[in-house]
Amino acid sequence: MADIFQKCKEFKDAKLLMRMGIYGYFQPVESAQDTEVILEGKKFIMAGSNNYLGLANNPEMKKAAIDAVKKYGTGCAGSRFLNGNTLMHEKLEEQLARFKHKEAGLIFATGYQMNLGVVGCLLKKGDVAIVDKLDHASILDGVKLSDGEMVRYKHNDMEDLEKVLSKIEPEKGKLIIVDGVFSMEGDICPLPEIVKLAKKYNARLIVDDAHATGIIGKTGRGTCEHFGLENGEVDLVVGTCSKTFGTVGGFVVGDADIIHYIRHNARSMIFSAAMPPVCVASISKALDMIENDTSRRDRLFKQSARLRSGLEKLGFNLGVSQTPILPVMIGSNENCFKMWKALHGMGIFVNSVVSPAVPPGHALMRVTLMATHTDKQVDKIIECFAIAGKSLGIIK
Repeated sequence: MADIFQKCKEFKDAKLLMRMGIYGYFQPVESAQDTEVILEGKKFIMAGSNNYLGLANNPEMKKAAIDAVKKYGTGCAGSRFLNGNTLMHEKLEEQLARFKHKEAGLIFATGYQMNLGVVGCLLKKGDVAIVDKLDHASILDGVKLSDGEMVRYKHNDMEDLEKVLSKIEPEKGKLIIVDGVFSMEGDICPLPEIVKLAKKYNARLIVDDAHATGIIGKTGRGTCEHFGLENGEVDLVVGTCSKTFGTVGGFVVGDADIIHYIRHNARSMIFSAAMPPVCVASISKALDMIENDTSRRDRLFKQSARLRSGLEKLGFNLGVSQTPILPVMIGSNENCFKMWKALHGMGIFVNSVVSPAVPPGHALMRVTLMATHTDKQVDKIIECFAIAGKSLGIIK
């Protein structure tokens, strides 16, 4: 008789890495997400966080969160559909819509739930989702949970996208879904070309701005602002609140009638508890800070450029990144884990990304700074990468 748990007993990959001392996941951080964190009582320079603007431990953010707890308590105790909706939730949705230059907005408890809900309720039987091969897993899972089909095109390859679109029957509903900034590679989608193809083939378009909001665009409004496409060329913009907003949550903004439909059909929102008020208040405060002060964004790009220059001078390959996400190409999974261990031993917290998350032979270290990193900390990261890279023969 088959045992459903047999696969669990046979899963030994992670245990092998643990025994070898090169397992770098689920690290127990003992402090706030800041430029320095504490692990097992030791200080590490954090070079692997999505806290891009350094707001997760910002005093103004913490005060907004504390004030919300004092007024609303620790949770809403139910779905927004029933008893969990507050005036704060609705005001934040209006604020997000204004920020993104859209008619209406809707927030979810997490970014993952948002993509499951939005994509899942929009795609019906006979519809087709057209997704970039490097789109985030939550997008792919949203399509899988829908009644629609999924076809994928080569990363940022507009010829392949058109080839895919041209083969879809005209009577089928078509939805292109693309990351604005790709989370591992750090490059930006060619949105103007995608918009043209969407119009040519009568397809709708969703842009996921999880790693673009607060980062790209003159005022940090994301991919549409970056390319000057804020006049309705993109149907829906979605994103997460766990990066530049320094907390957790997800959002979608677009035309009011589309948002109204999603509000009443997205299962991951209707059947989930509402986002806690502490998160709602934090996101709202982060939006205020991003809109009123671009210095954090400017500082982030300045420090990232300093790090990029230092690593490239050492001989590291950083791929085609156009953003503060810096993928340091290592090669084999084994070398990537060894690189992680060497950096860890020198007090540098980074993330190792190996196959199957990336193609075999393309393992990388995903390095990201915060706007609050100092020059001294950036130079220390470069120094440690030099030592580790040379010891492993990755650079000369």
